[in-house]
Amino acid sequence: MLAILLPGAVSAQRQTGDRHERYRQEKARRDAKFRELYDGVLDMQKTVYASRIGELEIPVYVFQPLELRGDRGHAALIWVHGGVHGDLDPEHYAPFIREAVERGYVVVAPEYRGSTGYGQEHYDAIDYGGYEVDDVLTAVDFIRETMPYVDLERLGMIGWSHGGFITLHSIFREQHTFRCAAAMVPVTNLVFRLSYKGPGYTSYYTSQERIGGAPHEKREIYIERSPVYHVDRLEIPLIVHVTRNDQDVNFVECEMLIDALEHKKPFLVETKIYDDPPGGHAFNRQVETDGDYGRRFSREQRDSWNRIWAFLEWHLLPYQDAAGEIYD
Repeated sequence: MLAILLPGAVSAQRQTGDRHERYRQEKARRDAKFRELYDGVLDMQKTVYASRIGELEIPVYVFQPLELRGDRGHAALIWVHGGVHGDLDPEHYAPFIREAVERGYVVVAPEYRGSTGYGQEHYDAIDYGGYEVDDVLTAVDFIRETMPYVDLERLGMIGWSHGGFITLHSIFREQHTFRCAAAMVPVTNLVFRLSYKGPGYTSYYTSQERIGGAPHEKREIYIERSPVYHVDRLEIPLIVHVTRNDQDVNFVECEMLIDALEHKKPFLVETKIYDDPPGGHAFNRQVETDGDYGRRFSREQRDSWNRIWAFLEWHLLPYQDAAGEIYD
């Protein structure tokens, strides 16, 4: 049977296509900016791998030193961007990725399902707290199969906001894969969050195929997808930073996770609550975009990164290879 599209439907399809084309162009601009900033400084590659779930192609960035150390010579970080339909962008991550590589890490940053800039199919495949976690965990397989110079016994994960949420899910699910993790201003409790944010925000979740309803209708799904209810599963060191003036992951949500971690896992966690830092939710990933995309050096951002780097260095030893040889 021949389908007949009404003029309004045709217009909506065209607008959706135009929107995703704009997203593709913006993604290309951001990638070009990354390459410009990192030219001659580090090696940036971009490829794809098939997710463990459904074999969806997941675009992935690899940032690594220009000179590699050889077999199992490097610690690595799986770097998880934030945002509902977000993506990795230089405006929030460029100087910190560069610093990670300069410290000896290989950085692998997957653009999991739902990320923006890869067309409507990838965008619409969003599965918040579900298959997107599998997409990110597939990065471990990708590293194992393609990067003999990474020591998988020195693998960490770091993420912000929604990326912090994925980080928590990942380590609660496969904690023995990772040596340590860092979750910055993470989403923690979808049951509370959706009631707090209201119906407009809730529609992002209720319309997803594998959720298909509001928290009062799908309570068990939302509990399963809320990290705060799974703190008991933590078995590796974790650092978490939050701020009281966060207007995205509001402190009333963050505080639930901090309290649960400090009560149940005090010997595994390092937590820090900042009072009123510039930037609020983005306080430790603010970037000066009118020059060389350097850090904005607020007191709180500097303190947060000093703590993050010290924590990661203690557990992952990025300055040496698997045999213990020290590199400058």
